[in-house]
Amino acid sequence: DFIIRTIAEAKEKGYVTTLLNRRRYLPEINSENRRMREFAERTAINTPIQGTAADLIKVAMIRIWRQFKNRRLSAKMIMQVHDELVFEVPKAEVEEVKQVVRQEMENAIQLQVPVKVDIGVGANWLEAHA
Repeated sequence: DFIIRTIAEAKEKGYVTTLLNRRRYLPEINSENRRMREFAERTAINTPIQGTAADLIKVAMIRIWRQFKNRRLSAKMIMQVHDELVFEVPKAEVEEVKQVVRQEMENAIQLQVPVKVDIGVGANWLEAHA
């Protein structure tokens, strides 16, 4: 079971990793203090999932930026919040930017499951989510 294996690995190594091998050290994983140890255990379980998601979006951001530059697009990436990216895009570039963003986010890292990307367009954040 994932939880048991992950905690055991953290206790043995003192850290857990994301799919891209970024390490999160957990100095309290073997603590005698129950509260501190349980917090480290929860962190050990959470890190491979949320940390990998963070890795994925960072890789996608770099790839998107490169595509914008290579294609000489004037669209700007202005914000990243958790698993969401926000762009300012001239109307003439909207369709091309949507294509680039979908391609790069869905293929940022190879996973055994598909990554599905929802794209919204609007004059502001609220309209883009309607």
